[in-house]
Amino acid sequence: MTTMTAPTMGAVAPRIRPFEGLTQSLSLSWRTLVQIKHNPMELIDFSIQPIMFLLLFTYVFGGAISGTTDDYLIFALPGIIVQNSLFGTLNTGIGLNTDITKGVFDRLRALPIARWSPLAGRIGADMVKQAWAMALLLGLGAILGFRVGTDVVGVVGAFVLMLAFAMAFSWMSVLVGMIVKEPEKVMIFGFAVMFPLTFVSNVFVPSETMPGWLQGFVDVNPVTQVAEALRGLLVGGPVAGPVVASLLWGAGILAVFAPLAVRAFRRRV
Repeated sequence: MTTMTAPTMGAVAPRIRPFEGLTQSLSLSWRTLVQIKHNPMELIDFSIQPIMFLLLFTYVFGGAISGTTDDYLIFALPGIIVQNSLFGTLNTGIGLNTDITKGVFDRLRALPIARWSPLAGRIGADMVKQAWAMALLLGLGAILGFRVGTDVVGVVGAFVLMLAFAMAFSWMSVLVGMIVKEPEKVMIFGFAVMFPLTFVSNVFVPSETMPGWLQGFVDVNPVTQVAEALRGLLVGGPVAGPVVASLLWGAGILAVFAPLAVRAFRRRV
């Protein structure tokens, strides 16, 4: 009698070429984006919050910080784009945790796909939403009086830099989403890490107005570096130093958290 055994999770998975894994990630990204028409709330999350932050900080705090709301809008809009993008990465961890909880990945793990492609696919889809939120902020800013002080190259560079850093930062949220049992707990990570990281920076106020002992942390904070880079690319000012620092921070975050997230994903599913 011949005994047939079904493949198990312990079996050796077929080797997937990097290009095949990229194609699979793009397919999964498209799957996530298509769901927007059935659940528009996913896009609303990337629309309402940035509008609220821009309006509240400009018209409530702008006059007190910069003297006029117009001056504050020029200073704050690039920083608010950074703050909103980093908070938007929480949706990546929440979405992945929800997919695992609902059993979506039970179907994917039986397919001959790269282990990292479901994670990269979700991140890719959220980067499209991030681009939408950034364009929305720039559009609203233009209505309120913000004017780009550079050129098209600067605007495109700002988009590329912000999306690249958000993509790297997303792996931190992915790791949390793989570790915690419930999607709501990913938000605890947001309050514990995101709030101090974004508010103890020069996103909303110049670092010169802070106590000397705090300025040291603000100056090396990666959020500060990205905000300064976007100000240089959109408004004018130093560009090379902040951009290089932002890319180095992003590369470091990606190198640390992407492998940890993939390992946690393998253990979870």
